[in-house]
Amino acid sequence: MPKLKTKSGVKKRFKLTASGLLKHGVAGKRHRLISHNSKYIRQNRGTKVLSKADTATVKAWAPYGLK
Repeated sequence: MPKLKTKSGVKKRFKLTASGLLKHGVAGKRHRLISHNSKYIRQNRGTKVLSKADTATVKAWAPYGLK
């Protein structure tokens, strides 16, 4: 059987927590921040944990796991 390829974007964008959840960076923080209010910028600081439904999809894109 041929080996499965991991999607390159998944390697760069997600990290696995010790409990098996996926951390990811928050969207909307790169540019055009002057049009966002302070609450939006503050609440999207740091990283977030992916929802359970999305976690299953992302793990399928990394068949041999993430670091």
